[in-house]
Amino acid sequence: MQEQSVYPPPAGFASRAHVGSLEAYRELYRRAVEHPEEFWSEMAEREVHWFEKWHHVFEWHPPFVKWFVGAKTNASFNCLDRHLEARGAKAAIIFEGEPGDQRVLTYAELHEHVCRFANVLKSRGYKAGDRAIIYMPMVPEAVVAMLACARLGITHSVVFGGFSAEALKARIQDLDAHLVLTADGGWRRGREVRLKDAADEALADCPNVRDVIVLKRTGGAVQMREGRDLWWHELEAGASPECAAEPLDAEHPLFVLYTSGTTGKPKGILHTTGGYLTYVTCTMKWVFDLKEDDVYWCTADIGWVTGHSYLVYGPLSAGATCVMYEGAPDYPAWDRWWEIVARHKVTIFYTSPTAIRALLKQGD
Repeated sequence: MQEQSVYPPPAGFASRAHVGSLEAYRELYRRAVEHPEEFWSEMAEREVHWFEKWHHVFEWHPPFVKWFVGAKTNASFNCLDRHLEARGAKAAIIFEGEPGDQRVLTYAELHEHVCRFANVLKSRGYKAGDRAIIYMPMVPEAVVAMLACARLGITHSVVFGGFSAEALKARIQDLDAHLVLTADGGWRRGREVRLKDAADEALADCPNVRDVIVLKRTGGAVQMREGRDLWWHELEAGASPECAAEPLDAEHPLFVLYTSGTTGKPKGILHTTGGYLTYVTCTMKWVFDLKEDDVYWCTADIGWVTGHSYLVYGPLSAGATCVMYEGAPDYPAWDRWWEIVARHKVTIFYTSPTAIRALLKQGD
């Protein structure tokens, strides 16, 4: 059965939209298909900051493509530095933990945290081309870790905090990562998820890992291995709040995420910087119709590509205010998400159909 219903948007909504009509969408699509180099050159110039411009918009050798050949940019700079003058005091992240703790980080504050942590990584000898595993709860420091890595050109791979030690080990080994960023634990349905314990189990078979930096989130007791394990807060406290973003090739590897493994061994999917950043910044406007005063919430975990694209890189590159929530949608009650929407005055809410169906069963 095919759905035939049409739900046109209100005229006022359409008049303010970035893509205000089906005709406008079709024209956008036509330009992208008929004149792809001209189209994507225009979008990249308009939506992304570049240290150096490209020689070619793309080079296509099926099945491979390179975007913005010869250009240099930096994802962290695009998400932070370019907003400081106009949006420094604007909320970048509104965080709510499952226990009810709340924090707001402005763009200026997030920039300072990222610079401090990037300097921590530099002081430990990490640089462009290195790989880092991020195995953390849904807290602002996970975003800090991603953007600090991106600032220096360290390719990050976020591992979902619900994954086992075995899954974590496989990803560390496959990437040959020498750096792991984790936490003592996180909260899920009122229980502590002990991430450091799982990391220790995985690391027993990963002798190439030199540093494990541990965020103190839950305050639970953890084993700290001398010479390898370091506390995040101790390192960050002594770091400088200034760290220039590295101009990186548009094709520099930004991150690797692994497939689910349902059809075999999980495969690492590489995303490079320039093309990815252009895409997610543009689609924040085309798909979500993001405006300057919106409060935007994507419920995806950053361990998945949706969380990377539409909780971190896309909205922050576009200058959005993003809500970030640590826990389960139904804890301590089924209306937890709706409480967060009301409390933080969320105007754009992005979640999965499965979650909506589950919540609909609870009624009003």
